[in-house]
Amino acid sequence: MMNYLWAFLVGGALCVIAQLLIDKTKMTPARILVTYVCAGVILTAIGLYEPLVDFAGCGATVPLTGFGYAIAKGVERAVNEVGLLGVVTGGLTATAGGITVAICLGFIMSLIFSSKPKD
Repeated sequence: MMNYLWAFLVGGALCVIAQLLIDKTKMTPARILVTYVCAGVILTAIGLYEPLVDFAGCGATVPLTGFGYAIAKGVERAVNEVGLLGVVTGGLTATAGGITVAICLGFIMSLIFSSKPKD
C-alpha cells in the first residue's frame, strides 16, 4: 500500500511543480514539457533520477521526466550493446512504443474532433 502512496505523492509533486510553472511564470506548456523531459535526461545522466524511480516507481516514470529517464536509459543500454551508434538509436528504440501510441491517438482524435480557434 505504501508503494501506491509514494507513487501518488511523487507523481503529484511533479505535476504540482509543472502547474506552478504554468501559473506563476510566462513559460508555455510546450516549454515546460521540454524542460521536464530534459530534466529527466540530465538527472538520469548524473545518477539522481534512478533512486527516485526505485523509490516511487510509476510516480517517477509516468510523468514527463520519466520520458526523459526512458530516453537516457535507452541510450545507455544501446551504447553498451552497439557502441557510439547507440547514442543516435537508443533513445528512439526505448521510447518507440510511447511515441507510436501518441502519434496514432493524436491522429484518431483529429479525425473525431474538429479544432476551434480561441476566443
